[in-house]
Amino acid sequence: MKDYAGADPGFDPDVYRTLLESTLAIPWRIDWATMTFAYIGPQIEPLLGWPRGSWKTIDDWASRIHEEDRQRVVDFCVSQSMAGVDHEADYRALTRDNGYVWIRDVVHVVRDETGKVESLVGFMFDITERKKTEQDLLDMQKRLETLSFEDGLTGASNRRMFDNRLETEWKSACRKGTPLSAILIDLDHFKQFNDRYGHIAGDECLIRVAGALKQAGRRPRDVVARFGGEEFVILLPETDAASALHLAECCRDAIDDLQIPHEGSQCSTLVTASIGVGTTQPAVRTGARDFLAAVDRLLYAAKQQGRNRIVAATV
Repeated sequence: MKDYAGADPGFDPDVYRTLLESTLAIPWRIDWATMTFAYIGPQIEPLLGWPRGSWKTIDDWASRIHEEDRQRVVDFCVSQSMAGVDHEADYRALTRDNGYVWIRDVVHVVRDETGKVESLVGFMFDITERKKTEQDLLDMQKRLETLSFEDGLTGASNRRMFDNRLETEWKSACRKGTPLSAILIDLDHFKQFNDRYGHIAGDECLIRVAGALKQAGRRPRDVVARFGGEEFVILLPETDAASALHLAECCRDAIDDLQIPHEGSQCSTLVTASIGVGTTQPAVRTGARDFLAAVDRLLYAAKQQGRNRIVAATV
């Protein structure tokens, strides 16, 4: 291959070749009329494993792009090249041993004196480490976002997450005309539990209860959150009164099944819960906060009636 990526004819080709082949970037040139490689740097073989001589046509390049990236990258590069626009593309290039390397292809379109596309010249850069760093940062950001909406003790959603979802689901229910339910759960005589068994045991109790509640409310859109202290709340989008009451009963049974001793309780020898269950048909003229306050009153009624029970109503 005597033509080195558009070298100046007055420049010593041996010197130019030495420069091209000493860089970590991989130079290449494609003849536009024949869609064949006029040149590709020897760096391609140690990077991807494909013999330098096997890069003959544009089809060889396309077939060695990861199938998830191939159509997007080929369509983009061809359209930009036809339009005579310089461009670059990131993609996963397949290696000969069935792995892949992240490549950034930087492309310059060479035109003849009439403006017609004559060739494409460019450089491939190995950006695998950069992509790994970007993914690590993205994963860290996602984790931080998760932590900002997660209760640090129990792993349930926190109050911030619940408040955000309550507003979102309220608006959604208003648009769709669907019911919205919520369950408020308060562990009975929990101060006495901490006084008798200590705060470490109290924390462990909350963790176990949160786990049981998350198992009970497992639909993708349900939100199980720690509401504060020993209170939990479950938000139930598109859930009618009968279904909400059934889930509340499952939650109560799940807490009973934990069999956590509570000798300081005035209503049982085990940890129990008082539960308020409310269902409403959201409307623009009313507010999500008013709905939550109504459910809280149902929880208060359960406590007033002796605790360790469920009070449910349409509000």
